[in-house]
Amino acid sequence: MPKLTFYPLGNADCCLIDLENKQKILFDYADVRNPDDDDDSRIDLPEKLREDLKAADKESYDVVAFTHADQDHTKGFSEFFYLEHAEKYQDEDRIKIDMLWVPAAIILETSPSTEDHRVLRQEARHRLKEGEGIRVFSKPELLEDWLKDQGSELKDREDLITNAGQTIPGYGKSSEGVEFFVHAPFSESINDEKIERNEASLVVQATFKIEDVETQLIMGADINHEVWTDIVRVTQHYNRDDRLKWDIFKISHHCSYKSLSDTKGTTKTTPVSKVKWLFEQGEEKAILVSTSDPIPAVNTTQPPHRQAANYYKDVVEDIDGEFKVTMEHPKESAPEPLVITIDSSKATIVEQSLSAATLITSQTAPRAG
Repeated sequence: MPKLTFYPLGNADCCLIDLENKQKILFDYADVRNPDDDDDSRIDLPEKLREDLKAADKESYDVVAFTHADQDHTKGFSEFFYLEHAEKYQDEDRIKIDMLWVPAAIILETSPSTEDHRVLRQEARHRLKEGEGIRVFSKPELLEDWLKDQGSELKDREDLITNAGQTIPGYGKSSEGVEFFVHAPFSESINDEKIERNEASLVVQATFKIEDVETQLIMGADINHEVWTDIVRVTQHYNRDDRLKWDIFKISHHCSYKSLSDTKGTTKTTPVSKVKWLFEQGEEKAILVSTSDPIPAVNTTQPPHRQAANYYKDVVEDIDGEFKVTMEHPKESAPEPLVITIDSSKATIVEQSLSAATLITSQTAPRAG
């Protein structure tokens, strides 16, 4: 059965999607743990990913997707992966990437914020120039201009580009058991010389199909409520409300109130109208996942914000669902990967018993499809 694994990385992201056909799709990679700090409870990400690949007898990921290039989504990228653009990144201990997915912003940004960002940009540029091993999301005018500067034409690379409102080629519900629909980025968000990475992030809905039962996952990247409002507005305009239904929702930006509204609120964030509608699309017993530090009991400047968490808790209470925080699962003192399986009963959280290594499911009975 398909499986999702969200790794406990504090305010950072990495999610592994395992398909029934044995494909492995990795969304983001952030090796943020401090190995010199015995009190750092964030997971040793490269070690866990290597263990998982070895168990699956694989040496590469079928897809590695980067939603955007901020450090909390790319840290350690240049040390872990085998990269095509330079020999210095090609020792045999590195993990290969069969297909790289990136928003166009990663290729076009002129001032990388970190070394990992710079190297990721170079790898993406190399693959696009070579015309293989990459999928780029959105085709702003700046991308056409960049390709011309490289001696290429946009028309010669269009088969490698997917726009918002399209599904990703190579994945179908009847063949691979999953379909990926792209919600963002919009080309307009990448047509200024100064690109806001969060606004230009890759946002997708994955629809898994098991025995005619569909389970929807939304990967919300780090976008703010303005982008969510645009996504909802466009989706409603085209009568595609089903593209925003969800059984699992990786909420945006580590439980920041800014993904809901400009106003944090005193005890609870009240979302803007389109975002409120979005969270009303959750199916019964759906799961909200906050890839973040534990929710604080007091006001904080940086996410996670307790006011946003209080809103999300109300959302799942109304649908008999669950709100899970990666650094609190299964307990704050000893976080472990959050694993969600998908079958004809839809999504089920698999939890490690706190007293033993045996696995138990959080749902006492399967729900109706």
